Amino acid sequence: MTRQPFILRNPSILIVLAVLAAFTVAVTLMSAAYGNGAIPTSMVKVLGKTLCLALAAVAMDLVWGYLGILSLGQMAFFALGGYMVGQWLMYARTETIVAASLAQNPIPATPLELQEAVANQIFGVVGSSDLPLVWTFAHSLTLQLILVVAVPGILALVFGWLAFRSRVNGVYLSILTQAMTLALALWLFQNDSGFRGNNGLSGLQNIPGLEGRDQATLSVWFLWASAAALAVFYVLAAWLVSGKFGSVIRAIRDDETRVRFLGYPVEGFKLVVFTLAAMITAIAGALYYPQAGIINPAELMPIASIYLAVWVAIGGRGRLYGAIIGAVVVSLLSSWFTGGRAPDIRLPGYVVHWVDWWQVALGLSFVLVTLFAPKGIAGIFDRLSGLRAPRRAAPRKQEVKA
Repeated sequence: MTRQPFILRNPSILIVLAVLAAFTVAVTLMSAAYGNGAIPTSMVKVLGKTLCLALAAVAMDLVWGYLGILSLGQMAFFALGGYMVGQWLMYARTETIVAASLAQNPIPATPLELQEAVANQIFGVVGSSDLPLVWTFAHSLTLQLILVVAVPGILALVFGWLAFRSRVNGVYLSILTQAMTLALALWLFQNDSGFRGNNGLSGLQNIPGLEGRDQATLSVWFLWASAAALAVFYVLAAWLVSGKFGSVIRAIRDDETRVRFLGYPVEGFKLVVFTLAAMITAIAGALYYPQAGIINPAELMPIASIYLAVWVAIGGRGRLYGAIIGAVVVSLLSSWFTGGRAPDIRLPGYVVHWVDWWQVALGLSFVLVTLFAPKGIAGIFDRLSGLRAPRRAAPRKQEVKA
């Protein structure tokens, strides 16, 4: 009997890919660069960033929905990915500007003089003129792209190894991930951290080598890249959780002690998923911040990771497409409410300004979903399609009649 291909055995994957492709084509045809301009460039950037957040939510669902670890530090990996690619973007752009300025001198500048001038231009805002050690590879796009996954991956590997081998679980592990994120953010806030302190990295929307392209075109290109990354890693995550590996990590989520008793290396499974999710989240951040244009340590604060968990919970954890739905819906609603486009509600003696009350509404939504719809928005689609939770008990053997 011929076994069906993996994607055909999981129709939800085909639906997600089809919707993602249709969405990307529709936005492209309505963009200012390749279409009729119905969608402004600023909105194209918002949609591209939303796809990056959806990718981060998929990674979060791997850790929380399938493995059972509520990580409150995922956005630390997201921001680290942005910092790694942001180093090259800022260095290369500054080098181009400084080189053009020094070219007017009667004596050509040496490579060392050029590097010193670039360092002074970048770090003068924090009172320094030296290039920090952490910027050693900032001149190379290839090396910085490697660091996009290497730095968060190593951090997750070391943190996970220390935490999992100590068998820290539950709320204590969540607190540890939150503490890691806060410590990293506080370090980055310092001017001597090598990342410009509170100023962060700016001007990331200006891509070196593509100065001739306008932002309308670049925004669509990043939308394509974000959609492609989401599609690839969604399929990877779906493949990972659909086989025996997925069965083991779900079993760890439901009864870790029993899985350990059966002889499975629980810590190893946890470490693989936690590290992989960190690297996927970092890739999402590397695509997000060139569209945002700026990154600073505030992006690492624990509240950002809490928002990510809320998105996954509202969308429906344990369902990868639920994570995407939650991230897209809440992110777009957040942009609409906080952008001042939502109409104010006038009550007797008080006016509800959504810019001030949006977070309250989001928190209330999280509580209501947790109490009355634990499967989130994805649960609605499950009921409509007739899907049910997989049976955990083994089927009974039929008795053989004599």
